[in-house]
Amino acid sequence: MTKIYLLRHSIADKNIDFRNLKESFENINRKYILSVEGERKAYLYSQIKELSNLNMVVSSNYTRAISTAKYMALKNKVKVIIDSNFDERKFGVDDKEKIPADFFKKQFLNHDYKLKHGESFDEVRSRALRGLAKVIKHNLGKNALIVTHSSTITFLLSKWCEVEYNGKYIIRYKDNCIINGFTTPDLIELSFNDKNKLESIKRVVINNKDSKKNKNKKKSKK
Repeated sequence: MTKIYLLRHSIADKNIDFRNLKESFENINRKYILSVEGERKAYLYSQIKELSNLNMVVSSNYTRAISTAKYMALKNKVKVIIDSNFDERKFGVDDKEKIPADFFKKQFLNHDYKLKHGESFDEVRSRALRGLAKVIKHNLGKNALIVTHSSTITFLLSKWCEVEYNGKYIIRYKDNCIINGFTTPDLIELSFNDKNKLESIKRVVINNKDSKKNKNKKKSKK
């Protein structure tokens, strides 16, 4: 069995003012680092059993994703491999304010819809699936992690799932709702059989017991 984990990056620090750089929204969107709480949560996720036996850690080319992935890479003693196939959807605007109010809804109604210099639903899904195929190929019978973004995860999973948008992303697999609005971070497990056929998709939930266990482990070592 091959297990691929899709992790939405941890909490970005939006208390940063990039205006003096006079760069496009697309460039600025790549640069957000994790907040202090985002760093803490990324570390917490690196300690769970699902992400403690990884053969490979892959990340999008966005700072917040790489900053999340570094914890899992350190835990598993591997390098973070950057793959732009898992980048955030490109909006194609210089200024965030130029994104139409109905943009997200339109992309779900029409998978070819995009702004002039942006990407459509289907374009993002195609590149994400290409990236996923490469990860599976190099990790047959093993576990691998891909740190990416909520839209990229949603579009990728639309190959097997029902997806919709009503102000938040909703993902259903075999009539079971696995995502009803993403948390930050958020973790999904894909299991593939020996013939690379998808067997299951499930959300991995971290609860308060997990965090307490990790705190107790730290105390016992002191």
